Amino acid sequence: MILAVNPNRMELLKLKRRLELANRGYKLLKDKRDALIQKFIKLVYENKRVREEFDRKIRERTNEFLLATICMGENDLNSIFMFPQRLTKVKTEYSNIMSVKVPKYQITEKGNLFTYGMIDTSPELDNSLKKYQEIAPLMIKMAELDKAIVLLTEEIEKTRRRVNALEYVMIPNLEDTIKFITMKLDEMARSSNSAIMRIKEMIRGE
Repeated sequence: MILAVNPNRMELLKLKRRLELANRGYKLLKDKRDALIQKFIKLVYENKRVREEFDRKIRERTNEFLLATICMGENDLNSIFMFPQRLTKVKTEYSNIMSVKVPKYQITEKGNLFTYGMIDTSPELDNSLKKYQEIAPLMIKMAELDKAIVLLTEEIEKTRRRVNALEYVMIPNLEDTIKFITMKLDEMARSSNSAIMRIKEMIRGE
C-alpha cells in the first residue's frame, strides 16, 4: 500500500531513512524472537524433567508414608502433627531473560522437622519425613519454570506480531511508496527536460 505523502525529494529521503530503521528493527526483533524460542524450548524440557522427578518422588514418599501410617496407626500419627514447629518461607527474586522479568523462588526452612519424641514413633515415619524434604524444592522449581514459560510465551507472541507487522505491512508499504515517489520524480524530471528542449527549439527557430 502506498502511503499518503507528498511525492518530493524531502519525503523520499525521510522514507528511505524510515525503511533503513525498519529493516534494522526487523532484524533485531527476529533475532530476539529466535533467541526467546530457543530459551523457551530449553525451559520446557527442563520443566518436563523436573515434573518427572517430582512424580517419581511423590509416589515413593507417599508409599513410605502409608507404610508409616500402617505401622503406627492413624490416630497416633495425627496426634504428633498437631503442633508443627517447622516454618517454610519462599522468597521471590527476579532475573532477566531477553528483557523478560522472570521470578526466581528460594525456599527457606526454619525450626525442627521432628515435633515428636522418636521413642514412640516408627523408623518408617522418620525416614518418610526426611525424604519428604526433597519434595518442596521440586514444587518450587516447577512453579518457577511454569511462570517463566508463561511469561516467555507472552513475549514470543508480542515479538512475533511486531516482526510480522514490520515484514508484511510497514516494510512493503515503505518500499512501495519509495518506488512510487521515485517514479513520480523521474516523470517530473522527464517532463521538465522535454519542456526545456521545446523552449530551446523555439529559441533556435527564432
